[in-house]
Amino acid sequence: MNEASQRDRHDTAQDERSLDVVTFGEAMGLFYPQSARGLGEGGPLLQSFGGAESNVAIGLARLGCRAGWFGLLGNDPIGRRILRELRGEGVDVSRVRLTDQAATGLMLRETVRGRLSVYYYRRNSAASLLSPADLDPEYVARARILHITGITPALSPSCRETVREAVRLARQAGVKISFDPNLRLKLWTLDEARPVLLELAQAADYFLPGYEELQMLFDTEDPAEIRARISKLPAITVVKNVDGCNWLYDGRDFYAYPFSPADRVVDTVGAGDGFAAGFLAGLCQGLRLNEAVELAGLVGSLAVQAFGDWEALPFRAEIEHILRRAGHIER
Repeated sequence: MNEASQRDRHDTAQDERSLDVVTFGEAMGLFYPQSARGLGEGGPLLQSFGGAESNVAIGLARLGCRAGWFGLLGNDPIGRRILRELRGEGVDVSRVRLTDQAATGLMLRETVRGRLSVYYYRRNSAASLLSPADLDPEYVARARILHITGITPALSPSCRETVREAVRLARQAGVKISFDPNLRLKLWTLDEARPVLLELAQAADYFLPGYEELQMLFDTEDPAEIRARISKLPAITVVKNVDGCNWLYDGRDFYAYPFSPADRVVDTVGAGDGFAAGFLAGLCQGLRLNEAVELAGLVGSLAVQAFGDWEALPFRAEIEHILRRAGHIER
């Protein structure tokens, strides 16, 4: 095939992308006290669900993007409810599978005297059974961007291989790869996590770490060394929360964009997922990189203003209203 034919084929493939972002991973049932009483105090519990990748998918759908999420859920009331809610939020769930082999994972959350605690019940859950055989290459190829996180490879060896195979399929299909390391030391040790997460960072087109995560992954607190390590990666990198700024490395230079703290912080869980959704939505909707970073910061700040992993993620009309009020409209 000559160069012109290859280019025409690639352009045609881009035109046929029916989803902006596809992501996959773990979604769990979430229970938390209705009042300020702790989990062991006998009060009523509210029910929701959460998961880094499903949160991002909901955030993207609310911002007007075509988002798909897949994974394994237990064929139980919690799993079926998660599936219904994601579908109701406009997320494509056509590749989700319910299984009778394991239950949907659970997490319990409480905030007592200002301290947030989360308790996970995810060992041997349905999500941990995910394997490369659950991947649909044609579905991955339908996306403009594949978004992955460091949580999925931490769940089990088969999940780790699934992430690697998804990256390979995306590369083969010309799909861009977005990676949020989401380092969770309750799932694996830093020594176990570091080589896997750095491998995925090396494979990414867009790398979305937090500054504290980079300090651990790069084993240094020296900002100059961290920037040097970032500059050796092939990805466009956005680093969250660096002394009141977000860093952008565009492949040539570093830029720092100050962000305004949220007016009212209720629940900080899901802020990073909101940030990722805002950044990816900006890319998919044609914003410049700096505009996508600013949108990410805004979405992240709104995500912390209600309880739950995703309930406070904004809709596109809300974002447009805020930007109009600020005298600045993104198009």
